[in-house]
Amino acid sequence: MVADNAVSIAQAHVSEQAWLRAIHADDELVGFIMLHFGSDYDDGIDCPGVFLWRLMIAKEFQGRGYGAQAMARLIDHLRALGIPELYTSCGLGAASPLGFYERVGFKRTGAYYGEEPELVLKID
Repeated sequence: MVADNAVSIAQAHVSEQAWLRAIHADDELVGFIMLHFGSDYDDGIDCPGVFLWRLMIAKEFQGRGYGAQAMARLIDHLRALGIPELYTSCGLGAASPLGFYERVGFKRTGAYYGEEPELVLKID
């Protein structure tokens, strides 16, 4: 349920609001995380704060806790920057990451991005 990696990398390079980081397990690349800072209608993001635009863990590395570890480090980083909330949205259905997002602390806001529910994580 994540856009093609090449699309994500291209979007990160042309968007002034994108922040893209690789996720490694020791020396092995296992995925990436991509944020978007502020609203930008050209990017299709209508969020006044920080938006988790993409989180991708390669299929062969899923279920090993890398996504949760990446989120924990991201939350620590955002907390250090004084950012109080992180938003995201996700598709629903059989391969939905909604359960993962809820396990790491995201809650539904009641709003939607198209057909995807908006989620927010309060950073204490």
